[in-house]
Amino acid sequence: MVGLVLLDPPYFKVDLPIMTDRLTFPLPHLSTVALERTYLKAQVRIPVLRGVEMTVNRGEFLAIVGQSGSGKSTLLHLMGLLDQPNIGEVRLHVEPTEDHPAESLRIDNLPPATRDALRNRVFGFIFQAYHLLPELTVLENVQSPLMIRESVLGYWKNRREYRDRACEIIDRVGLSHRLKHRPSELSGGEMQRAAIARSLISRPEILLADEPTGNLDAQTGRDIMALLKSLNDEGLTIAMVTHDDNLANQADRIIRLANGRSVDLANGAAA
Repeated sequence: MVGLVLLDPPYFKVDLPIMTDRLTFPLPHLSTVALERTYLKAQVRIPVLRGVEMTVNRGEFLAIVGQSGSGKSTLLHLMGLLDQPNIGEVRLHVEPTEDHPAESLRIDNLPPATRDALRNRVFGFIFQAYHLLPELTVLENVQSPLMIRESVLGYWKNRREYRDRACEIIDRVGLSHRLKHRPSELSGGEMQRAAIARSLISRPEILLADEPTGNLDAQTGRDIMALLKSLNDEGLTIAMVTHDDNLANQADRIIRLANGRSVDLANGAAA
C-alpha cells in the first residue's frame, strides 16, 4: 500500500494505494500546519486564513463549512496546490512500501513542475462552476488531464487505453449517452457529472470538491451527493466545501471555518 515517492523534479512515481478499511482511520492523508493566507487589495492586507490546523484522514469524507467569505475555497485551493500559503505547510502523508518508510511530505514548497504533477495525479478537483472546456466534447473533457500529462507521442501510444478508461468512468456517472456532446448541450447536473468523471480519470488519491452542488437544483444535488458518497464508500478520500448543513451532515466529519481558524465539529453523519 503505497503513496508517492518524489524523485528529481519534475519526476516522481505514484503507486496508487489499496484503500484501507474504513474502520482503521484516523490515518492521516493530507494535513495543513499553521496555514495562513493574506490577500492584498488596493494596498490593504486582507487576512483570510489565520493559522488553520486540520487533517483529512485516509478514506474519510470530510466536510468544510463556514459563512461566505470565511476562506473555505481558499483553504481547499491551498490543500490542492492551486495556491500557496504565506505561512504554514501542506503535508501529504504517504503509506510505507517495501522500499520506503511511511512519510509526511511537505508539498506546498515543491518546485512548480512537481506541484503540477501532483495536481494531475494525486488530486482530483470538482468546482462549482464545472470549468469544462467549451470547445471539447464530454469524452475529450474527461480525457484532458491525461492529454496534459503525456507528451503527444505518449498520449498517441496509449490513446485506446485512455479512451476506454474515460468511457468506463463516463458510464459510471451516467453520461454514456452524451459522449460527443459539448458543455453547451448539457444540463447543469450533466456538466457536474462530466466534471466528476474528469476528476477521476487520473485515479486520484484525494478528491477536493468545492461546492459541488451549489449550482444545481435540490434533486440533482442529492444525486451528485449520492455519487460522491458511493466513491467514498469505495475508499476515495474526499474533502468537500459546502454551505449546506444538510450535505455536511452526511460526511464522516465536519470542520467549520470562522474568523480564519478551524473548529472540528467531530462526526457529521453520526451527528
